[in-house]
This record gives sequence, structure tokens and C-alpha cells, in this order.
Amino acid sequence: MAMNDSVNILNSAYLAVEYIDSFLPDNPLQQPFKNAWNYMLDNYTKFQIATWGSLIVHEVSYFLLCVPGFVFQFIPYMQKYKIQQDKPETWEKQWKCFKTLLFNHFFIQLPLICGTYYFTEYFNIPYEWEEMPRWYVLVAQCFGCAVIEDAWHYFLHRLLHHKRIYKYIHKVHHEFVSPFGMQAEYAHPLETLILGTGFFIGIVVFCNHVVLLWAWVICRLMETIDVHSGYDVPLNPLHLVPFYAGARFHDFHHMNFIGNYASTFTWWDRIFGTDSQFIAYKEKEKRQQLIMKK
Repeated sequence: MAMNDSVNILNSAYLAVEYIDSFLPDNPLQQPFKNAWNYMLDNYTKFQIATWGSLIVHEVSYFLLCVPGFVFQFIPYMQKYKIQQDKPETWEKQWKCFKTLLFNHFFIQLPLICGTYYFTEYFNIPYEWEEMPRWYVLVAQCFGCAVIEDAWHYFLHRLLHHKRIYKYIHKVHHEFVSPFGMQAEYAHPLETLILGTGFFIGIVVFCNHVVLLWAWVICRLMETIDVHSGYDVPLNPLHLVPFYAGARFHDFHHMNFIGNYASTFTWWDRIFGTDSQFIAYKEKEKRQQLIMKK
């Protein structure tokens, strides 16, 4: 009975969104996107699309999303939004991070990406435009992927902080006490594999078109670069996502090497009490701000 009720609720939600969508104006970008997608299908093989297309989406998205945080360090006005103002970025650290990223991207992640084609073939994942899910289905699927990845990340990330194994793997990621956007994927190769597995679980569960692979890559990169940015910028649209953790939440983890283990949401840390130090820290900040106002 409960399962039927859940299905009915989801169906009703989809119908409601479809009804609202019918009143929205046509997306002016849809036809150019359709033309580009069909051109890609006509001129490249599925292996090329799944492998090199996925690599291009990842690399372009990653470094473009890093640009705002990189530029902020040169804008004096933005420094008031930097969380750890006493620890500015340095060229030496950023160059070291960049070199490690290139190694991880091309020697760890690229071999994994090469398996994308075989994954889509094994599960008969379509590439055709006509079978592409609507935007609201993609949004729901990406949210579902984020929920799954967040659970995986919380428990495995917390395990990587265990005193017996921390110094061998996860310590690399914590080399930078004050994180910056490009550092989001700065990690030991084993950590890239261990925590990266959570990314693929949602794909296995939800994937019904190759476009979800790319949509979820962009969403995940947007989130992880934001929480590692080191800047708590107001009017951040990601804060509209329910239970979103944000940069200040994760920055505290880098400052203290403990607590706030989840990647995207706050509920696992709240359930297990691993955000207690962060909550106490925020209360202390509020009291200090009240004193300064007086």
C-alpha cells in the first residue's frame, strides 16, 4: 500500500510539473541544442560520444566552474566573503594543485570514463534525441543521484578520517587547510576511486539516457567546487536547494579536520551529531557579532 501511495504521489508530481511546463514559453535554446545533438550523433560513433564527449564535458565544466573562485582572489571587494581571510591563496599551492589534477584527470578518471560506452551498451542506454527525458525528469534524477552520492560520501569520507588510515589516503586532500575551488578534486588516487564510486551508483540506478551522465557530472562539479571555493557569497542559487550544506559548512571541515563529512546535504551529519562542533562555532560567531554591534 505504501509503495502504491509513493508511486501515486510521484505520478501526481510529474503531472503537475507537466501542466506548469505547458504554460512556460518555448526555450529558445532548445532548437540549437537539438541541432547540435543530432549533428553529434550523425558525425561521431557512440564510443567517441561516450568517451571523449564525457571527458570534454568534465574538463570544460570543471575549469570553467573554477574561474569565479580563482578571479575572486584578485578582487578586494570579494575578500569580505572569504571564509578564512587569514589564509590567502598562493600561486605555489594553486600550481601544485593544477599539476595533481591533470594527473588524476587523465590517468585515473579517463580510464574510468573509457568504460562509459560499455556501460551504456550493457544497459542499453539510448543516445537519440527523441528518447531524451524532459528537463524536470533530469532535475529529479540529478537530485536523486546527489542524495545517493551524499550518503556514500558521508560514510566513506568518515571512514577515511579514521586515525589508522587517514595519513595514507585522505591526508592529501587536507593538505590545504583553506580550500579553493580547483582543489575540489585534489586527492590521493585511491580516494578518487573510493569516493568517486558514489558518483556512479546514482547513474546505475537512474540512467535512462546518456544526457543524464553529463547533466549529473555538471551538477556534481558545480556543488563540489562551490563547497571548496573558500567563499560564502550571498545570493548563491545553490542555497535554494533544500538542506544544502554550502561552502561555510565544508570549509569548517578543512579548518578542523573533523565533522561535517557529507558532500552536499546536512542531514547525515545532523543525524549522527557530527556537525555539533560546527553548530557551536556558528553560535559563537553570532554572539561575537552581537557584541560588536553593541
